[in-house]
Amino acid sequence: MLQADIKKALHEGTVIPAHPLALNEDRTLDEQGQRALTRYYMDAGAGGVAVGVHTTQFEIREHGLYEQVLALAMEEIIARKRNAPFIKIAGICGETEQAVEEAKLAKGLGYDLGLLSMGGLQRLSEEELIQRTKAVADVIPVFGFYLQPSVGGRVLSYDFWRAFADIPNVHAIKMAPFNRYQTIDVARAVCHSERCNDIALYTGNDDTIVSDLLTTYRFPVQGELVEKEIVGGLLGHWAVWTTQAVELFKQIKFARQQQTMCPELLTIAQQVTDTNAVLFDAKHNFKGCIAGINEVLARQGLIKGAWCLSPDEVLSPGQAEEIDRIYQEYPHLTDDTFVAERLPVWKT
Repeated sequence: MLQADIKKALHEGTVIPAHPLALNEDRTLDEQGQRALTRYYMDAGAGGVAVGVHTTQFEIREHGLYEQVLALAMEEIIARKRNAPFIKIAGICGETEQAVEEAKLAKGLGYDLGLLSMGGLQRLSEEELIQRTKAVADVIPVFGFYLQPSVGGRVLSYDFWRAFADIPNVHAIKMAPFNRYQTIDVARAVCHSERCNDIALYTGNDDTIVSDLLTTYRFPVQGELVEKEIVGGLLGHWAVWTTQAVELFKQIKFARQQQTMCPELLTIAQQVTDTNAVLFDAKHNFKGCIAGINEVLARQGLIKGAWCLSPDEVLSPGQAEEIDRIYQEYPHLTDDTFVAERLPVWKT
């Protein structure tokens, strides 16, 4: 079962970056860079980290790096003990046998939850996906993951998410279909479940981060209105400029607690979405999404370059120039000074 302090932190909501992969130019693992990234996220004030997920590159499994990458992050988290709980999430994918084995490995390393991707499983029925989830939930607490079709996910029905929410040991769902209708399907399904209060909703919709975090969903359920907030984010976008993401999240939480709408937050919402369109390469159907994140981290000196495991994953034409633009137009969203001051320590 999920530890009480981790469960409390998860439901209160926090910033959880999706951890990238640091590579050398020959596409071997840069262990020093990998450790530096984990140190960065912890010092930036993130409340957790997700490792072995899409942003880490699913191909780490094919390259035999899955266990090593998870272990490196865990070593750094243990070494840099914090007073506050730090939520440790391991990405889990593949068909049932692979997913269960990854869950066992993650649990053995000390991870709190498994972020269970439904990507790449088009041949499985929704009922088979539910049975797969139950098998994983028998091993490790589950963090559901609605991955957008553009990067390997699939459209899943309201009925699927309704059944998913009823599974014991499901504690959270990352909604990342990049689609308003499908996001509502998940929120409505959770609100109709008897386990509604046991499941924390997190945004993975990097195209609408601020709006998601300001939204309260409300649905009539058996004659009563049931409300549910998106309490935090588990985002690839938050793998860069994390310090500013933490500060923005604090502003959003304060506005929610005060039940006041700050118009400036809506303007920032637009700026964050514009920034994400560039980082994730929306113009080219997200082809350069991981390379875009890596490019910013490389410019900051956290990693050596924007290389990905696949030589085909590179910045799209014009993407570097667009990154120049968002740096110039939205300097308040960046944290290069914070990184530069601490980089020598993180790199030791």
